[in-house]
Amino acid sequence: MPSNRPLRVLHLTTSREVFFDQQIETLEAKGVDTTVVVVPGEDQIDGDMGSGRGAWEYLEYFPRVRRALRDGDFDVIHANYGLTAPYAITQLSLPVVLTLWGSDVIGFDGYVSKACAWRCDAITVRSEEMRELLGRDAHILPSGIDLERFEPMDHAEARERVGWEPNKKHVLFPYSPDYERKNYPLAERVVEDARARLEDDIELQTISGVDHEEVPVYMNAADALLLTSKHEGSPNTVKEAMACDLPVVSTTVGDVRTRLADVSPSGVGKTQDELVDHLVSVLETETRSNGREEVREVSWDRIGDRILGIYADVC
Repeated sequence: MPSNRPLRVLHLTTSREVFFDQQIETLEAKGVDTTVVVVPGEDQIDGDMGSGRGAWEYLEYFPRVRRALRDGDFDVIHANYGLTAPYAITQLSLPVVLTLWGSDVIGFDGYVSKACAWRCDAITVRSEEMRELLGRDAHILPSGIDLERFEPMDHAEARERVGWEPNKKHVLFPYSPDYERKNYPLAERVVEDARARLEDDIELQTISGVDHEEVPVYMNAADALLLTSKHEGSPNTVKEAMACDLPVVSTTVGDVRTRLADVSPSGVGKTQDELVDHLVSVLETETRSNGREEVREVSWDRIGDRILGIYADVC
């Protein structure tokens, strides 16, 4: 690593996701000089990171990356999401760090990631499941959590702020119902079955288009977070819920089982019946979880230090 000036890193990304921007803010706070080049085009609402763009946008991206390389004096290229990897490995002078986010280890995106992996000097993935799908060695590095933004607050006050009825139980599905990979129909069935078993008034709440700064209020207003995704890497919503001490019920995806191993009340299930059992148990308990203490290890400060360590290894 350079000793007489800040480390300079060129970040390539398909979209300015909240967690990506938090990663950049963390690295800059730790003294890294960052430049970000984003694939042109618009994201689909709550869609996968590479979606919403066609061949033309990805063709247009190549000269943008080359221009940034020509104008900057970089030490590392950090490709974020597998579809940016081809643009990182077309140059031969700088080390390449590739960070995979989840859906870029399967399907067409996964093919691109695997085809480029051999040329990368270091790879990070969100979970052991992703590393197995990738089929090669990689650092397991989840995205971090802002523990100052996501923290417990008064439950009744939060519920009043979001306008939810105080005498009902509220289960939060933290995505748009239209986001197919998140499997909203399964969430509906789980809540319907839990409602029948508890004979309670349970509302399934969704959030979409809500400013990220307001999400902690919804998590503090809810009685449980329900994740029914078909596949994930290291879902930030689970870690954000943990930081708010909100109990989580989730399918077995990504690193969720590892994250929730010592969190109570919470639960991970493979089948609809198992999810219902866990949700009923959580709602009957009527207590917050101990998630915040368990999620401290993935605060952005600690994740930022680990990224800096990877940069040091490849420079």
